[in-house]
Amino acid sequence: MLISLGELEKATNNFDQARRLGGGGHGTVYKGILSDLHVVAIKKSNIVVKREIDEFINEVAILSQINHRNIVKLHGCCLETEVPLLTYEFISNGTLNDHLHNEEQGSLPWKDRLRITGEIGKAIAYLHSAISVPVIHRDIKPSNILLDNGLTAKVSDFGASRYIPVDKTGTTTAVQGTIGYLDPMYYYTGRLTESSDVYSFGVLLVELLTRRKPSLYRSSEGDGLVMQFVTLHAEGNLTEILDPQVVEEGGSEVKEVASLAALCVKLKAEDRPTMRQVEMALEALQASKERARGDYIEGTSQTKYVAMDYPSTIQRAKRSEATRCYSLEEEFLLSARHPR
Repeated sequence: MLISLGELEKATNNFDQARRLGGGGHGTVYKGILSDLHVVAIKKSNIVVKREIDEFINEVAILSQINHRNIVKLHGCCLETEVPLLTYEFISNGTLNDHLHNEEQGSLPWKDRLRITGEIGKAIAYLHSAISVPVIHRDIKPSNILLDNGLTAKVSDFGASRYIPVDKTGTTTAVQGTIGYLDPMYYYTGRLTESSDVYSFGVLLVELLTRRKPSLYRSSEGDGLVMQFVTLHAEGNLTEILDPQVVEEGGSEVKEVASLAALCVKLKAEDRPTMRQVEMALEALQASKERARGDYIEGTSQTKYVAMDYPSTIQRAKRSEATRCYSLEEEFLLSARHPR
């Protein structure tokens, strides 16, 4: 749907700062009310360079072919400016990052975290396997997950996303993403595959379990969040780093999600599950949770993980193995302070 510049200026009161929802170095997002009374979020670039134009066009191309309840919907665009203006459905409740790192006690209960991870997993699996040409998001992180008033997750920000031809397993491209969530192997090789999204999703799981930011956390030994998580998981000492609210509310589900997270952040891409397997594992866990609450008919057989490449409960690795596997990742995190 094409929308005129005049319509968007009127909708935002000439892009008044009072309508500003957020933004960063590349662009600003405004709240607008169109003439048909649709409330939308309008993304406006701050700079005019070819890369920005390419990213906005890329986002239009991808979102125009996507229809999923857990992916933000593109409402329309304006082509009257050097960099297109994009309008999206308005999601009113901030981002997952806002809710997770809220200082208010008891914010984002475990049951909501588990459901949200399942919704994000469904959305990424859809991008990888349910559309005609697979899409790699390339920037999965809590600040790119919008939440509506019912805390339903909506994956957003497809500017960095890439199509992967169905006859190929990946593509070589300039490294792009967010430090802390970036697949180390992609960082070093420039080889982008679906497993790069799996790694980023694994980091998001770790963040949901610990309520700690991967870009800021350092252990007393100097380890980053992912390495510390993997080491403690291998030792069976995860309670040292888990969010106390998760420990209190999550029960045995925490162990299952932690094991899944540890698989997703494996250093070697071939050792990680696919997002379809991740989706199915989280679905099985959610179904088990609902059945335990009495939502299923008594006497039905127990649901098992259908992702057959790995068990629902992972045997703990030795500390030495975890340290060896993540030495490269530590090097990556440290070198990120001095971008290439």
